[in-house]
Amino acid sequence: MVKGLPAGWGTCSRTVTLSYPPWTFACWKDVVAVGLISGKIVILNRITGTQAATLSGHTEFVRSVAFFPDGTSLVSGSNDRTIKFWDVQTGGAIKTFHGHTDRVRSVSISADCTKIASGSDDKTIRLWDIQTEECLNVMEQQDEVEDVRFFPTDPQYLISVSGNKVWHWNINGHQTNPAHAGSCIAFSLDGTQFVSYYEGQIMVQSSGSGEIMTKFHVADHKIEHCCFSPDGRLIATAANQTVHLWDTTSSYTHPIKVFAGHTGYITSLAFSSPSSLISSSVDESVKFWEIGTLQADPLVADPEPTSLTSAQIVSITLQEDDGIAISINSDRVVKTWDISTGLCKASFQTPAKHYEWSDVRLVYGRLGFVWYIDKKIHIWDVEKGKLLWTIDATLDDHVEDFRISGDGSNILCLHWKSIQAWSTRTGNMRKVDLELCMAKRSLIADGSRVWVHSPESEPLGWDFGTPGSCPVQLFSSLPNNAKLWDVYESRIKDTVTGKLVLQLAGRFVKPIKSQWDGRYLVAGYESGEMLILDFNHVPG
Repeated sequence: MVKGLPAGWGTCSRTVTLSYPPWTFACWKDVVAVGLISGKIVILNRITGTQAATLSGHTEFVRSVAFFPDGTSLVSGSNDRTIKFWDVQTGGAIKTFHGHTDRVRSVSISADCTKIASGSDDKTIRLWDIQTEECLNVMEQQDEVEDVRFFPTDPQYLISVSGNKVWHWNINGHQTNPAHAGSCIAFSLDGTQFVSYYEGQIMVQSSGSGEIMTKFHVADHKIEHCCFSPDGRLIATAANQTVHLWDTTSSYTHPIKVFAGHTGYITSLAFSSPSSLISSSVDESVKFWEIGTLQADPLVADPEPTSLTSAQIVSITLQEDDGIAISINSDRVVKTWDISTGLCKASFQTPAKHYEWSDVRLVYGRLGFVWYIDKKIHIWDVEKGKLLWTIDATLDDHVEDFRISGDGSNILCLHWKSIQAWSTRTGNMRKVDLELCMAKRSLIADGSRVWVHSPESEPLGWDFGTPGSCPVQLFSSLPNNAKLWDVYESRIKDTVTGKLVLQLAGRFVKPIKSQWDGRYLVAGYESGEMLILDFNHVPG
């Protein structure tokens, strides 16, 4: 089950579907070499996603690939127990290295481009001379070698993973640091740091001393792949079908982004630039992700950078027909989000310095923002920056929800004992009395119709569509077959069958505000993050 997607940070810009599941890949500029379980290596263009060439030679699936620094050559390791050295331009295998007695899991090229290190299930690390094809050294291990990496800037040293431990070596086969618990290793581009995973913790360590510099706690899943961004700021990790993004420069210990879209577990992960990421999966796809920017939205009037832990979301409106969700945060910034991509489309600073209740909605192609303060409801045209209307209104201390009706004709306020509706055209107020209910409740607006949703009772509905008359009580079901989003228990259930559709977990439990329309769930959090889930693409 997909846990959550903080919106506005990135999206899958392209998916390339292959004839066989990819198991590994490597990037060099705009070239991506993808090793398939068929034994072939496919060369893709990173910008267009088109297939440029196919390298054939391995007889079983390719587990590891690595580019030479100039991009003209490639090394691969396979289940057929061999390592191959390829000319990328001609597509031919120049050399084949024999010696391992079991599948080759990992290959790495030394910084001076003279040696290859390979790790195998035969419990050895082998060092090869590229020019002569001679095996220079064999390092015996007690367990299968899952990964091996030369230091990016020093050809004399390497690290490996075997038996859930990280080992530090020189090319003569001597340990340079004590082994320590860990798996899933990756170096920063400058070679000064490496990242590993062990029992719920991602650890960023000094390559020289092994000192732990940063830790991130991972809940509910085991990390299988990790990598550094080229600038060393971000770490991407993969677990099952999901990619998480972490900021090494921030004290924020949770992922700053979660990418979901694969339907099978992820087999490889790498940054192709500081702002883009690539993942491959057994679902036979390679996905290209655009991360976005870490800076504040330039359209927001406040010039100060906005951290991920500030300006909590205070109101959300979901408008699927328009393809958007709209949020207001505690800094009075209104943002519109594309619900198909999660990207922020526009951002506006509102004039309200403070308010007790607020809401925003797209009505007749215009964004309208309303807020309540000092016994007045203010209606503002967001895009024109113009106050349209002020309504005198007195709300008591027991307001539970406040919003614009779906058709923009009314401002609705839910109290413990009533619903009050003010016409946005005349300012006249109509009222529906309710039985006292101590449970938390919320309003669901659809055109001129509105329902009161309580976790402990059936939804109650009225139609406020006829001006000047009493609202008509509705006895039909809610839109979208009466499926409701229970904000307070962080779950979606079918109120007819009682079946649980989704239960959120971890830090996505208990959003401040949320809406669910049967397909999309949008939720806002105290951290200022938005979560958008498309249930047409959420695996069960």
